[in-house]
Amino acid sequence: MKILVIGGSYFYGRVFVMEYAKEHEITVVNRGTYSMKDFGAAQVTGDRRQKALWQGLCGDYDVIVDFCAYEKGDVETVLYHLQGRVTQYILISTVDVYQRGGDGPKREDAPFEKRHFPGEAGRYIAGKTALEEEVRRVCAERGVKCTVLRPAILYGPYNYAPREAWFIRLAVEKRMLPCITDAAGRFQFVYVKDAAQAVSRCMLNERSYGQAYNLCQDEIVDYPRFFDALRKAAGEGLAEIPLTVSQAQEKGILLPFPVTEEETQLYSNEKSKEELGMKYLDFQEGMNRTYRAFRGVYGQRK
Repeated sequence: MKILVIGGSYFYGRVFVMEYAKEHEITVVNRGTYSMKDFGAAQVTGDRRQKALWQGLCGDYDVIVDFCAYEKGDVETVLYHLQGRVTQYILISTVDVYQRGGDGPKREDAPFEKRHFPGEAGRYIAGKTALEEEVRRVCAERGVKCTVLRPAILYGPYNYAPREAWFIRLAVEKRMLPCITDAAGRFQFVYVKDAAQAVSRCMLNERSYGQAYNLCQDEIVDYPRFFDALRKAAGEGLAEIPLTVSQAQEKGILLPFPVTEEETQLYSNEKSKEELGMKYLDFQEGMNRTYRAFRGVYGQRK
């Protein structure tokens, strides 16, 4: 299969390329911060928002996988100017597109969030919501099949965002782990290799055409469960520091997941299981693998 990956050098896209470059002919388009040539992919360097980049990229592709579309117009720029035929466009979106509030886990037909929130998070949500509408419209105009994937909180090796890796570094370098005692928020993760597999299962899969899929593990996690999983992954010898949410904030301890029940938003993964055959890795096993991967990184810095 001939695949064009947009982005693909940081985390989710990086793992997808590493996992599947040996099976498919993959070309990665990004700004060139990290080259993917060592993993067997071809590399094209440029700014995705420049029309000339796509006008100069000739050839037909079975699938485009877009890991880094964030602003309205990002899909249009690709499909209006790419010189060649495309069969399927897979857009990586997010579960954050859903309207806040409501009861029960949100399925893929839940209404989108139309309110505009301030700050970077608000811009991210607005951008992804607009892009989901854009990819369907532009693909219909161009005769391209489209699929949307909506991952929950991604975690795993190569995730250098300040989430689980931040706490793993504390555990490895300081042999300590904060434990938040009064957070009521709940959340869902998806292991990055599962999310990469979901992309693979959608590629030229006619059942996925025109569809969207939530990607999340079965287990609903809270802060106590998150820290328990890290503690089990690390083994013996960690000093635990109980802290309230207020105390953690005062000390600069990160709280990267929903803290309150009001912030809690949950999602259904049944459609991805039924239509894509997804089987999600157990959360504890995923955290074990993530801890081992980062232990090798942070252990070398001592």
